[in-house]
Amino acid sequence: MAKRAAGFLIFRRLRERIEYLMLQASYGQHHWSPPKGHVDPGEDDYATALRETTEEAGYAETDLTVYRKQSCTLEYKVKGHDKVVVYWLAELRNPTQETKLSDEHQDMKWLDCDEAIKIAGYEDFAKMVRQFDAKIKANEL
Repeated sequence: MAKRAAGFLIFRRLRERIEYLMLQASYGQHHWSPPKGHVDPGEDDYATALRETTEEAGYAETDLTVYRKQSCTLEYKVKGHDKVVVYWLAELRNPTQETKLSDEHQDMKWLDCDEAIKIAGYEDFAKMVRQFDAKIKANEL
């Protein structure tokens, strides 16, 4: 059975620019991704996304506008094991609100669509970000 995880692709609007929050892991290959984490027993995907975002970035549900109808599920392998991650699109209500990293991450960046895709380095992630970015810019949320 695949490991399941959930998170939010968080964006902010800052001076006519759309930026996405990317966190750098403080372990392993020090990969970059949005806030996400494993679903705990008895927890649903959305509750996991909220919990992980609060733990990893310091943002509570009240800090965000979550677009529940805008989600994407990615499926891939990690160290030979299947993994499924569901992301919802979420907007930071106060674009200047500080991110509070947990010890699971060593750095964070707010990046435009192309920069976020480049730093993450995965094609399925790139496709998701491009789709969400197009919806934001077309006001289709």
